[in-house]
Amino acid sequence: MGIPSFSFSMHLVLLSILTSLSLTSEAAQYRYHFCSNQTTFSPNSTYQSNLNNLLSFLNANSARETDFYNTTVGQTQTPENTVYGLFLCRGDLATIECQDCVSTSTKEIVQLYCPEEKEAVIWYDECMLRYSNRSFFSIMEDEPSKILWNFLDITEPDSLLQLTLGDLVPVAANASSGAKKFATKETKFMESETLYNLVQCTPDLSSFDCRRCLWGAITNLSNSYGGKRGGRVLYPSCNIRYEVFSFYHIQAQAVAAPPKGKGKISTAIAIVIAVTIAAAVVLVILLYCFRRRKASKKSNSINQVNSGISDGVLNYHAASEVTTLESLQFDFGTIEAATNKFSDDNMIGEGGFGKVYKGVLHEGKEVAVKRFSMKSSQGLEEFKNEVILIAKLQHKNLVRLLGCGIEREEKLLVYEFMPNKSLDIFIFDPRRRSQLDWKTFYNIISGIARGLLYLHEDSRLKIIHRDLKPSNVLLDHDMVAKISDFGMARIFCENQNIAKTKRVVGTYGYMAPEYAMAGVFSVKSDVFSFGVMLLEIISGKRNSGFYLTEHAQTLLAYAWRLWCEDKVLEVVDNFLMESCWTSEIVRCIHIGLLCVQENPQDRPTMSNVVALLGSESIALPKPKHPAFSVDKFIQIDKFSINEASISSMVPR
Repeated sequence: MGIPSFSFSMHLVLLSILTSLSLTSEAAQYRYHFCSNQTTFSPNSTYQSNLNNLLSFLNANSARETDFYNTTVGQTQTPENTVYGLFLCRGDLATIECQDCVSTSTKEIVQLYCPEEKEAVIWYDECMLRYSNRSFFSIMEDEPSKILWNFLDITEPDSLLQLTLGDLVPVAANASSGAKKFATKETKFMESETLYNLVQCTPDLSSFDCRRCLWGAITNLSNSYGGKRGGRVLYPSCNIRYEVFSFYHIQAQAVAAPPKGKGKISTAIAIVIAVTIAAAVVLVILLYCFRRRKASKKSNSINQVNSGISDGVLNYHAASEVTTLESLQFDFGTIEAATNKFSDDNMIGEGGFGKVYKGVLHEGKEVAVKRFSMKSSQGLEEFKNEVILIAKLQHKNLVRLLGCGIEREEKLLVYEFMPNKSLDIFIFDPRRRSQLDWKTFYNIISGIARGLLYLHEDSRLKIIHRDLKPSNVLLDHDMVAKISDFGMARIFCENQNIAKTKRVVGTYGYMAPEYAMAGVFSVKSDVFSFGVMLLEIISGKRNSGFYLTEHAQTLLAYAWRLWCEDKVLEVVDNFLMESCWTSEIVRCIHIGLLCVQENPQDRPTMSNVVALLGSESIALPKPKHPAFSVDKFIQIDKFSINEASISSMVPR
């Protein structure tokens, strides 16, 4: 009996070796590359010398027992000549296979694809190579990106694809420190067909960022799934792939032959083994019941969020929404620990639906946690709206949602932390306002415009924000504007241009007149809000409350009067006049007045606004009478600091 078992084991080992040899013999298969043409270096420059050294170091280290290596060259020299780089090999490769791929990539990247660019990334089937003049280590990045498809179709459903790849996310993300963040799985989906799945992150990512990167890739793949037999998503920080053939090395399970003279096991040993197995089975059953109970609680919370939504609230692919909620789940204890049990010392803001806290996750990542008030009757509705909406949106000028927490009555949203807080602090605080020049404010204006353009026209969903105001525009460490707070946002169908609601929500001073008075909203409602913000940035004055001054009832009325009197520069804050180009700031005032015209049809679209901001050669039409004021309103039900946010209004 020993000989056949040994023969079978040897057969498996030989089969594994032959498979490995057949894969190794192939050259590295190029898939895609990206070169940033924004920064280039000169031939024979210091940067090129440092880059050559970096590629040499990466190549040399690929010959060691490693599938990942990152390093920096030139730190002691000027920062602009420093080069950061890494390679990542597929987690199942042998060292020789990894070395071959890295060797190929270090040559081809500079010889064939990116000869003079300071920033580049290249993907092969077997490895990825990346370098830049900025540090990107331990930072989750999903741009540049590429989706590649097999040309042939398959009958495999999208839901199975999501499940199989999704099962691998925690396996890869929860790998111990220093281990490969890599996982594979084979799934039978037809009698004669097997789906082969692979996910991988760069090992320098935290488990949280790895999970976030992989789920983003899976969502991206699922959103554009066309029933193909294979597909992959390539990100700088992670990658995923599925095929109906084995494209990675499957570990063969060899059957060991029993040792000589040990053909029979004693009764005592057999009893011990049986008892051990029984105890293990009981333990597994108990653990399974515990996890089912915990999952049931989470599912009930999610189902609660997914039901009872009315008045045009987001109802977009319900099954996909539940999956999104589950994939973004944070454990409540993790968030509580990150915010020091929601300490007042950690509170950084307060709004109508709750409070915002600064938090630090266990891996050191700073986050902002929005905790919804348990007393708010609208908290559940806004929570669902914000999670599902913002999870589907990715843009430089939109705040990034990292996850959410749902436990009993608690509803939490976790965002990337914005160290410079919100735009209103810099507009209306004279001391902070003086820290910025016109160029910075102009970049902020352009960033808000591009973010709105993405929402209205460039994303796969057509979204109306409905509560655009300076406190809902956050600023990162580079003062890049990011639109936030999508709790009141609404999705339009592709051919829908206008909608009406009986429940008006928004903030006094920023709402378009047709929305405030009749509940009619469209992309032009957001354009109006943008125009108000633009004039506030330039003047340093709030539109709401401006009637307290001797100049006019509202900021819009004041700006219009000065425009008609050809004295428009008087609306500009004196501090900005010191650092601006007169023609540029006058053009911005002109654009602002176009955006706040009373008739929505007269207002430009955000694509027009972005074009007008980007080119002085485009002629501007003459603005018409703006909407000076929407009378005075009684504010009820919802308030925020310094601004009255209205959930229902009655004209006085």
